[in-house]
Amino acid sequence: MIEKSTLDFLKGLKKNNDRGWFNKHKDEYQAALADMEQVVDEMILEVGQFDSRVQGLPPKDALFRIYRDVRFAKNKSPYKEHFGAVIARQGRKTEDAIYYFHLEPGNSFLAGGVWHPPTKDLHLIRGAIEVRGQGLQKIVNGAAFKKNFGALEGDTVKTVPRGYDKEHPQIELLRHKDLLAIHHLTDKQVLSAGLVKDAVKMFKAMIPFNDWLNTAMRKELSS
Repeated sequence: MIEKSTLDFLKGLKKNNDRGWFNKHKDEYQAALADMEQVVDEMILEVGQFDSRVQGLPPKDALFRIYRDVRFAKNKSPYKEHFGAVIARQGRKTEDAIYYFHLEPGNSFLAGGVWHPPTKDLHLIRGAIEVRGQGLQKIVNGAAFKKNFGALEGDTVKTVPRGYDKEHPQIELLRHKDLLAIHHLTDKQVLSAGLVKDAVKMFKAMIPFNDWLNTAMRKELSS
């Protein structure tokens, strides 16, 4: 479970996203970070039971830094107002389909799939959809996927990707630039003692989806 003080810190940061406030609350940040690392470590241990690629992943390699790169950003706020962790081979630096935990008051969620994949991997995914997209369609239209994640999410192109047939039966899948399964969490669920257990249940439900994407990108499968 996540401690209430961790959500309270993030709420305070959202209201006071500046270096002065952050520095005055550095101890609270360190405690919140340690709390997040502990929960992510528990998730990694559990996920490693059914996906050997994540075994031994240090939580620090899974977690994104809270400091924002504002050099080219319109939003000059120096800090992210959430914690995020990628549970996958090589953690946040992976190019595999992922398990992701996002902690943000009022907007926490679990996710799987690929977000902003490298161009080469997006081409491989679209190529796989072109020739055997019915397999992915069956997964995302399945009762289990719909129950746990609703519809497939992620950014899409408005028209048809160059080189693909607009009449292709999986044209809606081909339009995707990101392919994401997302399960939203309430603050009550995040603070619950059953958080890790419930998260791992959702991550297990993502296996067919992630394995299809990893096969398309010629990555190792879960085991």
